[in-house]
Amino acid sequence: MTEYDYIIQQCKVAHFSRWNDAELRKCVELLPNLSRQELTALYYSKWVKEDRVFRESVFNTLFKYKVGKREERVKNLPIEELIAEFHDKKSGNVALVRKEMRERYKAGKDRGQIVIAFNNATKSDLQWVKWQIRKERYGNSGSNNRW
Repeated sequence: MTEYDYIIQQCKVAHFSRWNDAELRKCVELLPNLSRQELTALYYSKWVKEDRVFRESVFNTLFKYKVGKREERVKNLPIEELIAEFHDKKSGNVALVRKEMRERYKAGKDRGQIVIAFNNATKSDLQWVKWQIRKERYGNSGSNNRW
């Protein structure tokens, strides 16, 4: 039995029941040994389609180099370019850029520009900014938590 066959067999079992943590870990560790064709077949397999965790692991193995490069590129963008990419909904990086902007805000970098960018974005982004300001103002205590 090849490693691919073993993984498919475990995916079938997990499809009808639940992943055993040890088996899931073992299958994820075997993924880098598979060929690109096997990984693609596994990603589109009906046994994996509904399994978000394992499917994401297969995807990350398939595009390991590209995923790392994209995250590195976003981390190194100046704030102006980061905001421009955040507002470009077709860039495919909005969620990653949002995460980076939140990290920069928490680190105390470029807060004013991030607040303006989030203020002009979705309601959830605006709510996140309000929550951060409230935490700074009142701390995490529950006494003055009303706006």
